[in-house]
Amino acid sequence: MEFIKISNLHKTYPGGIKALKGIDLEVKQGEFLILLGLSGSGKSTLLRCLNRLIPSTQGSIIFQGKEVTTASQVNLRGIRRQIGMIYQQFNLVKNLSALTNVISGYLGYLSLSKSLYPLLDKELVNKAQKNLKRVGLEQMAEKKVRNLSGGQQQRVAIARTLMQDPQLILADEPVASLDPATADSVMRYLGELNRNDGITIICSLHFLSLARKYGSRVIALKDGNIVFSGSPSEIDPNRFREIYGEDAEEVDIV
Repeated sequence: MEFIKISNLHKTYPGGIKALKGIDLEVKQGEFLILLGLSGSGKSTLLRCLNRLIPSTQGSIIFQGKEVTTASQVNLRGIRRQIGMIYQQFNLVKNLSALTNVISGYLGYLSLSKSLYPLLDKELVNKAQKNLKRVGLEQMAEKKVRNLSGGQQQRVAIARTLMQDPQLILADEPVASLDPATADSVMRYLGELNRNDGITIICSLHFLSLARKYGSRVIALKDGNIVFSGSPSEIDPNRFREIYGEDAEEVDIV
């Protein structure tokens, strides 16, 4: 059984904008799959269809044997608990501590009474502290997120996702707003989770150097279609320019 099987997936937005045009894709458990493509190529739409943050227009998504596109709300909640999501803009509460932000990743599992006072749950706090340690931020637990660097904030977001014990992490351009050195640091933690924990990762990027370093496979999207599927090593600068066209010079191809 495939870990993820996507068949004939379409997404048309209001106004007739066709973001996905019949995507067929299978993802194996344990892969580190990189999505490449210009802004507007369909990368973010594909990621958000996978956990039904946005509904697809047509087609099928099977995740661990369960149909995502037609799942009831109850079943969808169960599916989403196995899927973590990391965003470009971190989606953290800046006035709260790193620890509290990480704990928030588990609130959906708690009863109403416990969710009101999560810091009183020692087991939950210990789990959050362990996940901060996994991303090298154990010393930053009590710092407010607004006082952390962009790279540190994204690592807090990764730790928050780990509170779900996810089988799959969807990362939507997680390093697009970071400098190259910081981007590599964040990707290194995702790589360790993939190798050491066996978490399947689907990550959209613009950096070919990072795709080559961390990806086990690359899918390139253009105008809602898959135009390349293969090893990162197969993408040389010429193939990269085929994917990105005239905009290739503005994107890292090192």
